[in-house]
Amino acid sequence: MSPYSYTVNCSILLTHLPLLERPHAVRDAGFNAVEFWWPFDCAVPGDREVDEFVRAVSNAGVTLSHLNFAAGNLADGDRGLLSDPQRISEFRDNIEVVVGIGEQLGAAGFNALYGNRVDGVAPEMQDELATENLVLAAEAAARIGACVLLEPVSGFPAYPLQLARDAVEVIERVGRANIGLLADLYHLAVNGEDIPTAITRFSNYIRHVQIADVPGRGAPGTGDLPLTDYLSQICETGYDGYVSLEYVSAASDPFSWLARDGFAG
Repeated sequence: MSPYSYTVNCSILLTHLPLLERPHAVRDAGFNAVEFWWPFDCAVPGDREVDEFVRAVSNAGVTLSHLNFAAGNLADGDRGLLSDPQRISEFRDNIEVVVGIGEQLGAAGFNALYGNRVDGVAPEMQDELATENLVLAAEAAARIGACVLLEPVSGFPAYPLQLARDAVEVIERVGRANIGLLADLYHLAVNGEDIPTAITRFSNYIRHVQIADVPGRGAPGTGDLPLTDYLSQICETGYDGYVSLEYVSAASDPFSWLARDGFAG
């Protein structure tokens, strides 16, 4: 029996279903927890939208393990609001909404995408703003015993957190105990991270783990990553949190790979 539990990312899996039906489908598949990217079209949705989301997760009988802060328009290339001086109020207004949802549904952590570098704005200014916003987010999350997560992301050269050490430098700069590293093994691998070395070096910072295989961001076993080895190493460091299934799958049963030896969670 693994020391971690799986959580299913409902923003990337089960996309053939309407968003609010996915938590129930996750429960039917045998899981107890879900996570989402920001599930609304704006940073501060109306009360009715929020209530419908909370009710969908609650009625499904699953825990909301993690939720992203609003990150802009992902389809258009946005990757977070933390460091964007044009969107200060948008992020700060979003904090209370996110933490409020998390408080109702038992969330353990909130992922704050850092934001791309903005042309014409000094990187130092963006980093200073990100620090201020992370302090505010961490203070709000601490009220409910949750943490704020920073994630290296692949595929966007303007996104400054590429490797684990980039996120850890920000975590150390902010200096709040409830800010940690989201180790997305897919993104780290695509960015050229030496994952075993990163796990050893930064294990004390890892507060959440996400998995998908490389290449293709498919289910474990569809690519070349030794994910079972990586997860075993992470667990040996004492990690006992969630492992998120955050991969792309069009299969009728996107979880069939879990029956293989070594992956039963």
